[in-house]
Amino acid sequence: MNIEFATELDYEYIVDRDHHILENLIMTKIKEKEIYIIRNQQNMNIGWMRYGYFWDNTPFMNMIWLDEQYRGNGLGGKVVLFWENHMKQKGSKLVMTSTLANEEAQHFYRTLGYKDAGCLLLENEPLEIILIKPI
Repeated sequence: MNIEFATELDYEYIVDRDHHILENLIMTKIKEKEIYIIRNQQNMNIGWMRYGYFWDNTPFMNMIWLDEQYRGNGLGGKVVLFWENHMKQKGSKLVMTSTLANEEAQHFYRTLGYKDAGCLLLENEPLEIILIKPI
């Protein structure tokens, strides 16, 4: 597996698959190096990870995605640790993410050392769990 910053060449791949971001923001996130592309040994795209900043100063992982056949074998954890190390190098001492209470991802993050820090309840949505991790 190879993790690298997304480039303009990855734009179509991301637009086709990431439906949780406004399309007109994707190129900005690519230019700001806030999207990683995950590639397999054959250099084929198999996923991405996108982040931003909570309160404009705390790294917040917005989305991590691996194609179905690449899940469950530790690759997601490697991507998260790669991101955490990058954020630590940039001077951050804390990272954040969130997940819906009805998703299995909460258990994934907890095994990586993330702790529950609160929640958000939006109308007609499951509870959103906020998770933090000192780095």
